[in-house]
This record gives sequence, structure tokens and C-alpha cells, in this order.
Amino acid sequence: MSDPQEPLEGAPLIAPSTTDHPLYDAVVEACRTVYDPEIPVNIYDLGLIYTIDISPESEVKVVMTLTAPGCPVAGDMPGWVADAVEPLDGVKQVDVALTWEPPWGMDMMSDEARLELGFM
Repeated sequence: MSDPQEPLEGAPLIAPSTTDHPLYDAVVEACRTVYDPEIPVNIYDLGLIYTIDISPESEVKVVMTLTAPGCPVAGDMPGWVADAVEPLDGVKQVDVALTWEPPWGMDMMSDEARLELGFM
């Protein structure tokens, strides 16, 4: 018998985002206004935002991670994301969840972030 906590084989480790919702692009842009104070690249392009799930009622759930569990702003950054998304016109509610699975890796950064940080 398999462990009910284990993902199904073939299931994505990161849930897909609700990219077809009218608020999706605005939520992405709001996430791009949040920066890790130690890295001069926004958290969206760093690959720290895993999922943006928007319900038909415009309730937004953001699943994110950090570059490392010991990040000094671990307790603050989810609130920064919520504070950036909540004021958007049409957003009814925001919930930001922090996850460590899968762990963040440099391969999750956008090309723009890699270029900015000198990795390209």
C-alpha cells in the first residue's frame, strides 16, 4: 500500500497555475514587485513562485518557496507577496503558502534572472 502523502507517479511536483484567469497577469506583475533583500532580482523571475491558483470567485492562492530554509526573511516574504497581490482590483482574498517541495534550484530562474546575476 502506498503512502497517501506521496504524489502519484507522473503527477507534477508543482501544481499548474490558473493562467487563463483574467487576473493572472496582474498577479504575476504584483509578484514581480517583491524582491529578496539579498538578491537583486524579483522573486517571480527567481523561480520562487511555484503556483498561482485563482478561483472563479477571484480568490488567489500563491504557493512559493525560498532559496533556502534558513533564509532570514522566511517569516516575512509570504506577507510581502500577500501585500503586493491583495490591493489588485478584483482580488477577493489572498492566501500565500510556503513550501519546501520541490526544493528551489538555480535552474528555476528565468533567463532574465540568470543574466542579471551573471550566470549567462
